[in-house]
Amino acid sequence: MNWSGPAMRPAAGFQGKLMFKRILIANRGEIAVRVIRACRELGIESVAIYSDADRSALHVREADYAVPVGPPPAAQSYLNTEKILEAVKKTGADAVHPGYGFFSENAGFARAVEAAGVTFIGPPPRAIEAMGDKVEARKLMTAAGVPVVPGSPDTLETEAEVREIARKIGFPIMIKAAAGGGGKGLRLVENDKDLGAIVRTVSSEAKSSFGDGRFYVEKFVRKPRHIEVQVFADKHGNAVHLFERECSIQRRHQKVVEESPSPFVTPAMRETMGEVAVRAAKAVHYVGAGTIEFLADADRNFYFLEMNTRIQVEHPVTEMVTGIDLVRLQIEVAAGARLPFRQEELRQNGWAIECRVYAEDPAAGFVPAPGKIETLKFPEGPGVRNDAGIYEGAEVPIFYDPMISKLAVWGADRNQAIERMRRALTEFHVAGELRTNLDFHRWIMSHPRFIEGDLDTNFISQEFRPEAVGAGEDRERLAATLLAAIAAQRSSNHANGRAAAGPERSRTSPWKTLGRLSMLKG
Repeated sequence: MNWSGPAMRPAAGFQGKLMFKRILIANRGEIAVRVIRACRELGIESVAIYSDADRSALHVREADYAVPVGPPPAAQSYLNTEKILEAVKKTGADAVHPGYGFFSENAGFARAVEAAGVTFIGPPPRAIEAMGDKVEARKLMTAAGVPVVPGSPDTLETEAEVREIARKIGFPIMIKAAAGGGGKGLRLVENDKDLGAIVRTVSSEAKSSFGDGRFYVEKFVRKPRHIEVQVFADKHGNAVHLFERECSIQRRHQKVVEESPSPFVTPAMRETMGEVAVRAAKAVHYVGAGTIEFLADADRNFYFLEMNTRIQVEHPVTEMVTGIDLVRLQIEVAAGARLPFRQEELRQNGWAIECRVYAEDPAAGFVPAPGKIETLKFPEGPGVRNDAGIYEGAEVPIFYDPMISKLAVWGADRNQAIERMRRALTEFHVAGELRTNLDFHRWIMSHPRFIEGDLDTNFISQEFRPEAVGAGEDRERLAATLLAAIAAQRSSNHANGRAAAGPERSRTSPWKTLGRLSMLKG
């Protein structure tokens, strides 16, 4: 799709400020669609970029303009700074929104955008750098009075160094890549016997994934809860927190279910965590949306884990309980606006839960299972939100993260939110060449421990068995087979002149029949 478009125009209604005229979204999938929608509401033109694999993707269809940036591999397209900046120049975009993933936490990319005379919708590069190195972040947080998990004061490079730290703090320990993220480059070490092999594995994985083989050690917290606090700061020194999210349901150290509030956090703990999170953001002179992640033990002691210097995948649950559009606020703050509220004006209202829907096979160890979507029906109704980057007939490519949708619900309390999520999941149907984790989410929402709020980051490894899922999608595949058989039979009957005709012919619509078959529940 070649660049062409109308003259740039200012957005209306931005408190007298000059809003951006055109924003390029340096991302893909549902987060790109989410940013496009925020732009549309603000009267800002949106520019999508796309790889050859995403030529027909939803974000390309939804944007005002779209520019190709290279072949399918991310390193040659969505991670190609030169191509993206060419697209910025070609389209006259005056800001870049990185979404999450890809370049969202890359200080070098942020600097390149700013050097091109364009606004990077995110924190200053120095803040990204400060919090991107996990060891340096620990030092900064310690100096700011933020509690951190006991561990190594600096990066390590040898097995002997790890053994010395382990001797001081005791097993079990976690070995983590200094430049890690996304669940990569970290391993649990239960005892001295396994330490050597694990050190070598982490170092190798860190080098291959991040180009940095350094690592550090932290004391492993038993039955840890993963709780994060959303923070937001403007360019005028104002910073607030927008409460917490519970993110303990994880597979392979990656979140799959999030909720707000946390069923574990007390009012006093919430207030203290919020104050600490704001202190952490101010320590690095933060601007925009960010998340301070904590580990909490069974006694409600909490420790700084890391800071994500971007919008989070799970931001919808915070939006649903606070009523604040975080992506819109990102854009406004980047354009120079002050935060439109004070801390004491913010409230949590009700309960929100989000399920990340992936094209993956939980029964086979959560391996990606992409492919073409033949039929698709999204859930609807009160309190249901679905942020998706797909449509019926779309292809989920093999080259990127296989998340296809974020299903979020709101309820007056946690019980209602769980009930609403169960209902929404029964209405969510995807069939085709791919597999999804919808049955897995249905299993979680009915599990007694989840319902009771008895969660920790080991929930899935302790409770999930492959036989718990799969039957629903098998029935949908059977439905697809039946549809094909019916269509073939009707075609054969018509060709042989045996199709029913005249007034005796059935009045049932074939579209209705096919629709009913495709709606067999998993």
